[in-house]
Amino acid sequence: MFSSTMFASILPEILILVLGMLVLIVEPFWKEEKRRNVGWLTAGGLAAAMLISMLIGQPGDPTSVLGGMIRFDWLGFFFKMLIMFAGAATALLMMDHEKVGARGEAYLLLLASLIGMNLMAVSTDLVMLFLAIETASIPLYVLSGFMLGDDKSTEAGFKYLLFGILTTTFMLYGLSLVFGFSGTTNIAELAERFNVGAVSPVAAFAVLALILVGIGFKVAFVPFHFWSPDVYEGAPTPVAGFLSTASKAAGYAVLVRLFFVAFPDPSLSRPWTLALAILAAVTMTVGNLLALPQTNIKRLLAYSSIAHTGYTLIGVVAFSQLGAASVVFYLAAYILTNLLAFGVAMAFSKVTGLEDIREYAGMSRRSPWLGLMMLAAFLSLTGMPPFGGFVAKVVVFTAGIQAGYTWLVILGVVNSVIGAYYYLNTLKFVYLYRMPAEDEENHPIPLTRPYAIALVALTVGVILIGTLFAPWFNWSEAGALNLF
Repeated sequence: MFSSTMFASILPEILILVLGMLVLIVEPFWKEEKRRNVGWLTAGGLAAAMLISMLIGQPGDPTSVLGGMIRFDWLGFFFKMLIMFAGAATALLMMDHEKVGARGEAYLLLLASLIGMNLMAVSTDLVMLFLAIETASIPLYVLSGFMLGDDKSTEAGFKYLLFGILTTTFMLYGLSLVFGFSGTTNIAELAERFNVGAVSPVAAFAVLALILVGIGFKVAFVPFHFWSPDVYEGAPTPVAGFLSTASKAAGYAVLVRLFFVAFPDPSLSRPWTLALAILAAVTMTVGNLLALPQTNIKRLLAYSSIAHTGYTLIGVVAFSQLGAASVVFYLAAYILTNLLAFGVAMAFSKVTGLEDIREYAGMSRRSPWLGLMMLAAFLSLTGMPPFGGFVAKVVVFTAGIQAGYTWLVILGVVNSVIGAYYYLNTLKFVYLYRMPAEDEENHPIPLTRPYAIALVALTVGVILIGTLFAPWFNWSEAGALNLF
C-alpha cells in the first residue's frame, strides 16, 4: 500500500523526474539562442526540489520501504541533498560551455544520472543497488563523450564506457555470488546469514573483493583509478567536476551502507578494514605522487581527486560511528571544494581556451575575484584553515586514530604535505607570476552570471563549512547513527 512515508522516501526522485519531463517539454519550443536557459530551469528546479524535500520529505525513524528495496533514513537523505546540490551547481556551470550549454539533452542526462545516484544512496537490496548504479553510470558515459567533434572527448567517453562495463561485470558476478551463498539480496539480512556461519569468511572476503572492483571504479581508488585522468581531461569540464564529486559521493554511500551493515561481525570486518587501509595508503600516495609532474589543470585535479579518495577511505576503515560521520562530512566539504576548483578552471578556459597551469600566470591581476576563489579552493584541498578541507581532514584523521590506525593517519599527514606542494605551486602562477607582456589589465576574465552565482555559492560554502562546521557535522553524525 502506498503510504505517506513511502511517498516521502522517493519524493526527491519524483521531483527530479517531473523536472526532466518539464525540460523535455519546454526545450524544443525555445529558440536556439535561448536554449542555454534550460540550465536555469534545471538548477532552479533542483534547488526547489531540495527545498521541498527538506520541508516535507525529511525522514523520521529509519524505515524500509518498497518491499525492503530502499531505506528511508537520515544517511540517505543527507547524501541525496549533497548529490542534488552538486547537480544544480553543475547545471549552472554547463550553461556557458560552448558545446554543451545549449543542448537540452545534456541537462536531461544529468537529471537521469542524479536519479540513479539518489537511489544508490538509499538502496538496501542488491538488485536495486545494481539498477541504481547502472542508471547513474549510463548517462555519464554519454556526457563524457558528448563533444563529438573533439577527439579527446570521444576517447574519454569510450574509455569510461569500456572500463565501466568491465568493472560492472566483476561487481555483478560478486553480487550474484552473494545471493548464491546467502539466498537473499537484502543487505540487512546478509549480516544475519554471515553471523550464523551460512557463508564462510573466506568466501565472504572473495565476494567482497569482486564487489569492491565495481565500487572502486566509481570512487576511483587504486588500482581502479586508471580511467579518471584521461576521462577528466577529455570530458566537458563541468561533467568532469560532476564525476569527481557527485559520482564519488554516491559510490561512498554504497560503500558505507554495504560494508557497515552487511559485514558488522569482527571476524569479517577486520580483514576487509585492513584491506581497505592498505588501499587507502596506496591510493593517497599514488594520487599525490602522480599529481606532482602534471601541467594540465584537469589532470592535476584528477590525480588530486584520487588522493582525496584515499583520505576519505580512512573514515571507512575506522569502522565506527565517528568514521561514518567523518566520511559524510568529508564528502560535503570535498563536493563544495572540488566543484569550485573545476568551476574556476572552466571560467578561465572559456576566455583563454587554455588548460596549462603555466598559462594561469597573472590570473589574480586579470580577475582578482576569480583568483581569490581559486585560492579558497586550493587551500581547502590542501587542508588549511579556515576552509572546509581543514576540518574535514581533522575529523577523518581523528576517526582513524581512535580506531587504532595511527600509521595510516601519519601517512595521510605526509601525503597532505606532498599535496600542498602542487596546490601551492599552481597558486604560485596565479599570484606571483606575470603574463609575458605584463599587460594583465588588457586581458580581463569576465564572469557570466551563471558562473558568478555558482562560484560565489561554492566559495561561501567552502568557508562556512570550515568556520561554522558544527551544524554540518551534527547532520553527518545523525546520518551515521542510522548505521549502528
